[in-house]
Amino acid sequence: MIIGVPKERCPEECRVAVVPTGVAALVKAGHQVLVEAGAGLAAGFGDEAYRKAGARIILSREELFKEAEFLFLVRAAGADPENRLGNMTGLRQGQGLIAFLNPLAALEPNLELAQRGVTAFAMELIPRISRAQSMDALSSMASLAGYKGVLLAANLLPKIFPLMMTAAGSLMPAKVFVVGAGVTGLQACATAKRMGALVSAYDIRPAVKDQVKSVGADFVELDLSVADAEDKGGYARQQSEDFYQAQQKLMAKVVAESDVVITTAGVPGKRAPVLLTEEMVRGMPPRSVIVDVVADLGGNCALSVPGETVVRHGVTIIAPRNLPSSMAYHASQMLSKNMTTLLDHLTDIDGNLILNMKEEITLGTLLCQNGEIVNQRVREAFALP
Repeated sequence: MIIGVPKERCPEECRVAVVPTGVAALVKAGHQVLVEAGAGLAAGFGDEAYRKAGARIILSREELFKEAEFLFLVRAAGADPENRLGNMTGLRQGQGLIAFLNPLAALEPNLELAQRGVTAFAMELIPRISRAQSMDALSSMASLAGYKGVLLAANLLPKIFPLMMTAAGSLMPAKVFVVGAGVTGLQACATAKRMGALVSAYDIRPAVKDQVKSVGADFVELDLSVADAEDKGGYARQQSEDFYQAQQKLMAKVVAESDVVITTAGVPGKRAPVLLTEEMVRGMPPRSVIVDVVADLGGNCALSVPGETVVRHGVTIIAPRNLPSSMAYHASQMLSKNMTTLLDHLTDIDGNLILNMKEEITLGTLLCQNGEIVNQRVREAFALP
């Protein structure tokens, strides 16, 4: 199969879908790999590294789209709506695509993708099962986001994180509170703990209590009744507005005692719930820091401005849109492994695409085929007939 790796068009996207080691693996599996010139430069991978791995460098994007039978992109369709024309015009009937597509939140771009006859697989739809762990790009990127979120907070907080005994006296450790204990939150807890902070975390799913403790953080228990806190995929379910209001009141005391609050609570395909109100921000110590890791989903903090760092009521609120892209080298390594492993799962020994619609990973990840959206989860999300 002829595989194409175009350069990302999104200005704030520095990742590349396949790195040179990924190219070598694809070539070893019998595929031909075409890479658009400069595709990996923003992530730290030059064209020569791709050539040495066995890829052919293509100067023209149009030529790459025309020749490739299957494409790897970081962002396409609903995940890159501003560049949908640049990514869509070269696509054709029967061509394959693996990318982040934002299928549970952006219907129109993905309908257009389907109408072009593309056989597309959405990385957001990888099922959270043991067999698919090596393909789980959301978890890969989430772990990096949790790590970087702590670094951003430490950089702006006018305190050090660890306890330090000095001749000038003892310096007390910073208090870090992590909201949401999924992959992002657990990595944030672990990173803050390694840096010496006093770390606590909260999640509406009681089942994650042991996971929080396993990374060295204290689990904050709020007196709230939660029904169906977790869906089949292991993600937190969206709750009622009354629940979130009760949660805010109980959480306010913990927030007021924290130097850093890192919010990571997201629901697939939904706007992130507002968990930190303006009143809660006002109650935090001067010069404290909030890092809203889910700003790209609308943010957990009512005062977050996606893509910006602002100061409100003396508190610095950081709301990055794409943290993994700021660590593009390793983010691309992880994403490349996730994507190439998925392709390997979808192809036979001769490199031909084989779609077994009775197999859970294939069925769960395939977004569109033969001119229509076929993924049941997406069809239900948008009430498609």
